[in-house]
Amino acid sequence: MSAVPAETLPFRRFGDDQIITLAKLVIENAFQPIVETTNGAVFGYESLMRGFDRLGYASPLELLDKAEEAGQLLALEHLINSRAIAAFATLPDFSTRTLFLNFDARLVGGEGDVVERLVNHLKRANIAPSSLCFELSERFDNGKVPDFSALVRQLRLAGFKLAIDDFGAGFNGLRMLCDQPVDYVKIDRHFIAGIDSNSRKRHLLRHAVNMAHVLGTRVIAEGVETEVEFLVCRDLGCDLVQGYFVAHPTTHLNELRPVYAHLESDRARRHSSTLDSILIRKEVEQLPAVRESDDLDSVFDHFRLNPRQPFCPVLNANGEPRGILHEYHVKEMIYHPFGRDLLKNRVYQRRISHFVTPAPIADLDTPADEMLKIFAGMDGSDCVILTENMRYAGILSAASLLKIINEKQLKMAQEQNPLTGLPGNRAIRDYVQQAILDGDQTRYFCYCDFDDFKPFNDTYGFQKGDLAIALFAALLRRHFIGEEKFLGHIGGDDFFIGVSGLGEGEVRAVLTRLLDDFRSDVRQLYSPEHQMAGRISGYSRDGGAKDFPLMRCSIAVLALPESLILSDSQAVSKRIAEIKGRAKASESGLVVELLDD
Repeated sequence: MSAVPAETLPFRRFGDDQIITLAKLVIENAFQPIVETTNGAVFGYESLMRGFDRLGYASPLELLDKAEEAGQLLALEHLINSRAIAAFATLPDFSTRTLFLNFDARLVGGEGDVVERLVNHLKRANIAPSSLCFELSERFDNGKVPDFSALVRQLRLAGFKLAIDDFGAGFNGLRMLCDQPVDYVKIDRHFIAGIDSNSRKRHLLRHAVNMAHVLGTRVIAEGVETEVEFLVCRDLGCDLVQGYFVAHPTTHLNELRPVYAHLESDRARRHSSTLDSILIRKEVEQLPAVRESDDLDSVFDHFRLNPRQPFCPVLNANGEPRGILHEYHVKEMIYHPFGRDLLKNRVYQRRISHFVTPAPIADLDTPADEMLKIFAGMDGSDCVILTENMRYAGILSAASLLKIINEKQLKMAQEQNPLTGLPGNRAIRDYVQQAILDGDQTRYFCYCDFDDFKPFNDTYGFQKGDLAIALFAALLRRHFIGEEKFLGHIGGDDFFIGVSGLGEGEVRAVLTRLLDDFRSDVRQLYSPEHQMAGRISGYSRDGGAKDFPLMRCSIAVLALPESLILSDSQAVSKRIAEIKGRAKASESGLVVELLDD
């Protein structure tokens, strides 16, 4: 926290009854964009207080504390929020954006109906409640506020969205996530700062993202200040990001842009060609959805027109999923003689939002295995709701998800090399793409290529050539056992090994044993005469007669150190191609190089 300039301190001499009067003169609202990680498009804005220092306060929290002490917190919050909403309504695209406002839990149980006042204010500004998201801070122990759960329910039923602010840095964020149906969690800056070089932070963020998605909650990374922080947050599954790397808060709304081009990437294009994405998009069921702002009659009509559909997705006014509505939730009311009349009764005040059940949510480009974990993590779920660019895109049922996993396994089995039974090029590409994004440990990409295989094949025929290839595959399986390895067959006499979780010395040792065993075992495939001579006669690629040494294997290894994260696998392929020549020319046949840039 920076020190307050000395020249502002005299303003602290004003009386408590003047806080609101002076705040009207100096307090401003700054908007900071919150953007989608996949394409840099603006999803919404957080309204931040500016001008508090001119009143002699070091932070907005200090001013709010003083207002609460003076009994003027409600008036100050109303002043700040009403100005933010008015400014938001002037934006040309406000109907497709979300305004994030901080909500002070100390207002709970105070005088006046806060929710009713907000709803009426929005009606005058022609803004849908789903365009507002209230951030519930962990700064105060909300568990000690008696009416807090009732207020959360009231806000949600009114159509507002809710977020847990500063998640992980306060009193009870995890408990709030468990007990309250919130739409977003905002990961505190503490867990984002330097995440590219801190495996513990990456581990925590990865699991926080998965936990939130299982509960149907989206994740916002706060305080993203560098490109590498952004890339890590994006690749670990954060849905939205906010911070100086995106844009600084501004009081000049004409500076806001709909898309921040420096965040755009080819990630969507890369994912669209993966096997998972192809299978998932083929199985998406685009069930008709209802809006939570619709009349309940629309639900009755929906189930009448779709008698085989036991549930339907529920969306807010912005097209974001809020959960699902089961037919049995309203069935009793439908068939009750006075059910429809009761539901329409103003006193009873039942709306669609009263019947919504949370459901797990996943982006269309989420890998199938991760989607299965999300689905399995929510017992009793009927489906996973799929989104694209944060908007509803369809659902995956349990049967569809199992079909995708089965088809994926079948496809991978079909693509295995028939001679060695090892995964082929698609699986190798997918492994490399996933590994370069996981900087929790050092990763080793090993490219194996036989030396002088062609003269052996020409002399002894393809059957013996296949024996040499099968021999190497068997040695691979013998030397590399465990979950932290991947074995692939590129084709012919080219193989790939992926290893993680080991030190360089261990990797060198096991690869050296592999090369020694192959050189010794493959020697037995030669005739006694060739073994005795240590060479074989053949023809070079230009057709000239030449003597060749007995076959061996060379391995080019590229090591990605812990914390190094790449987005483009082409950089790996290019560097391995450079190392390959040196490995073939080396006496040992093994060259290990560290990628340090």
